Amino acid sequence: MYCIDRRVRACLRAALAGLGLLVGCSTTQAPDPSPTVAAPPPPASPTLAPAPAHMAKLAAPGPVKNWNEVRRQAAHRMVAANPDGTYLGVVPDALLAIPVLEIELNGDGSIRKINAMRLPRQAKDTTQLAMDAVRRAAPFGDVSRLPKPWRFTETFPFNDDRKFKPRTFD
Repeated sequence: MYCIDRRVRACLRAALAGLGLLVGCSTTQAPDPSPTVAAPPPPASPTLAPAPAHMAKLAAPGPVKNWNEVRRQAAHRMVAANPDGTYLGVVPDALLAIPVLEIELNGDGSIRKINAMRLPRQAKDTTQLAMDAVRRAAPFGDVSRLPKPWRFTETFPFNDDRKFKPRTFD
């Protein structure tokens, strides 16, 4: 299979080189005064795998009246957006890591900035896992009517399987 790919790539390079020669030899023309229309996007690559089921689009966030509702809605959205990376059972006595994030929002509930408030000493990658989980779950609802600063914190207790449970659920 690798040989076929290499031959196809060689053919494509040759075709592009020939096209480049043709373009280089063409005469220049005055620009067309008619408005240009953007070309349609190229078709998706057939080698791309379909999006995993856990990447399904989340429903629009509901209205929130206070920061407790924002945190609860955010926790539910994080679990819904990351079903393969979360657990909902009892938090084990011994945890792999416990990163704490501060999520700063824009008025529409989209993420403005994520700060790591507590970095774990081991399994440092769990901080990035938590940040990615937050980004997949955004937006978190319109917070423009809530008092500023528009931010909240969430704690992510990770078990040995590198799955987290938002601390808001406890």
